[in-house]
Amino acid sequence: MALRVPKAELPAELAESMTKQLGAVPEPVEVTWHSPEVAMDNLEFGAKVGKWAAADESLKSFAHMAVAAQVGCSWCLDTGYFQAQNQNLDLAKASQVPRWRESEVFTPLEREVLEYAEAMTSTPPTVTDELSASLLDRLGSAALIELTAFIAFVNLATRNNTALGIQSQGFSAACEVPLAARSENSGVAPTAGPGTRSS
Repeated sequence: MALRVPKAELPAELAESMTKQLGAVPEPVEVTWHSPEVAMDNLEFGAKVGKWAAADESLKSFAHMAVAAQVGCSWCLDTGYFQAQNQNLDLAKASQVPRWRESEVFTPLEREVLEYAEAMTSTPPTVTDELSASLLDRLGSAALIELTAFIAFVNLATRNNTALGIQSQGFSAACEVPLAARSENSGVAPTAGPGTRSS
């Protein structure tokens, strides 16, 4: 898939700053820079989302990658995994997110968060009262509100990138543990309550 909107030229200072941080300018920024207002507002809101601290960073990282895998945003999956490494999160677990239903590495809480991320991402959403109540009990109100808003924000980013034809830039190639591929039978199972698994 090629970019559906060509890259725009960023101000030199911004391009240099991003290259220092990430090793390259993120393509979503280059593409959305055709509307600097949209690009800057997106960057600023993303920075604010990154400062939220009520929910565990590992859970949010896994949720981010689960959304990216389900939507098919290779750019978000790539950078999400790269960011997990930079945050010193468990890469053995993070690498398995695209095939989490078949993997045995996740705790019951992590599996519920991954299920919640997929249920929120489904169209229409398939979040159940049982799953929501279980997460509320395990996480508390503030963390569940934050996790829900975080997943909604990630849906905005993944769907935006996918619609614009933005693909992986290879950031995760720097990670020691390879990222698992999503298995073909790893579709979202019908939600029948917390911990639902597909066979």
